[in-house]
Amino acid sequence: MKLIVGSDFHGNEVMVERFVAKAEEEHVDIILICGDITNFGTLKEATRLLSFFTRPKVPVLFVPGNCDPPSLLGVDLEGVRCIHGGIASYGDVGFLGIGGSPPTPFRTPFEIEEEEIMAKLNRAARGLIEDRRFILLSHAPPRDTRLDRTGFGLHVGSVSVRRFIEDKRPFLVFCGHIHEAKGKDRIKGTLLVNSGSARHGNYALASIEGGDVAVELSSL
Repeated sequence: MKLIVGSDFHGNEVMVERFVAKAEEEHVDIILICGDITNFGTLKEATRLLSFFTRPKVPVLFVPGNCDPPSLLGVDLEGVRCIHGGIASYGDVGFLGIGGSPPTPFRTPFEIEEEEIMAKLNRAARGLIEDRRFILLSHAPPRDTRLDRTGFGLHVGSVSVRRFIEDKRPFLVFCGHIHEAKGKDRIKGTLLVNSGSARHGNYALASIEGGDVAVELSSL
């Protein structure tokens, strides 16, 4: 299974087009979007941008970011599925999603209290098939990792996302939100990936072959 992952496009249509072209070039099986598709945009704008990702004719799974409108949770677009607080399965891999972010000083459109984040994650996890490996798709990175550290050195990720990872042990986590924290890290046996800001051309490619996982961070 080959995946391409992008986050934090913030309405940059040029980078959306380049990302889609890369997905086609790499013949990916699934496109994953970790939120902030728009930059405080409307549902109409978000839906229009999401429609671009359908061009390769492969499944598109996404969660909204904190800069997206909460109404995006109800998007109805063929080939595109919002998995915020939900799950999807392809082959022998499950996908579980959580969008938005914990409260910020900026009062962005889609912020969620930590208690609600944990509740949604745990509810969704009940729908996973027992013993099936799964990937967590989160806008916010887990707290106290390389992936949630701002340029000022502050760790601003989600405590609940971290606790969920420690408890449920997804084998892979994709996130975004903190643009400057592009990179990889681990929590116990879980590989964590912040693909960086797609607005600035960043993305990740992942290959899953049996028990082997390879993730490459790159730029468009």
